[in-house]
Amino acid sequence: MSHEKVETNIGLMGVLIAIVVAIGGLVEIVPLMYQAQVVKPLPGIVPYPALQLAGRDVYVREGCYNCHSQMIRTLRFETARYGHYSLAGESVYDRPFQWGSKRTGPDLARVGGRYSDDWQRLHLIDPRAVVPESNMPGFPWLAEAEVDGALVRTKIERLRLLGDPYSEADVAGAEAAVAGKTELDALVAYLQALGKFGPRLDATGASTINHEGVQP
Repeated sequence: MSHEKVETNIGLMGVLIAIVVAIGGLVEIVPLMYQAQVVKPLPGIVPYPALQLAGRDVYVREGCYNCHSQMIRTLRFETARYGHYSLAGESVYDRPFQWGSKRTGPDLARVGGRYSDDWQRLHLIDPRAVVPESNMPGFPWLAEAEVDGALVRTKIERLRLLGDPYSEADVAGAEAAVAGKTELDALVAYLQALGKFGPRLDATGASTINHEGVQP
């Protein structure tokens, strides 16, 4: 088939492009589906508890991923600033994952526990109160909006159908777990959990995980 025939027939070119993209996608994606490090969670990684799940959905809804990634690359200057590079086993229960590539703000993959709950609350309500040079918008309305317990329960039920190992007790207790909680409470709970069970670097810069990606 000559290049001229392809280049002058837009329909044919579209079909061939679709075939190439489909083959390329299968070659890249299918092998990953059978790699344990992709589908097996790291030790301690479990489906998000009800309050954290609600917070993750607030995070997605408010577009936080547009400015913050949750994927530390293997480059030295990244690990020196943010900590151990991210592993696939940390994101097994993320639907959708929040890796991202845009960093107007810092990466948040290891932000859990780095600041107090009070700091996180103030930062979300009025970012410049704690970081004067910040250009992040405030989210004060989150402190007034209550978490919808029924919706959280429904989401847990749906995630369970998709294979997340939630128990009957998780489903039954979902509404009680978020009762009286605000969306700000939920978002802080989510942020404080990020990286909690991820790999770490010790004082010498050595990894706390072995070559198979599992913590010793």
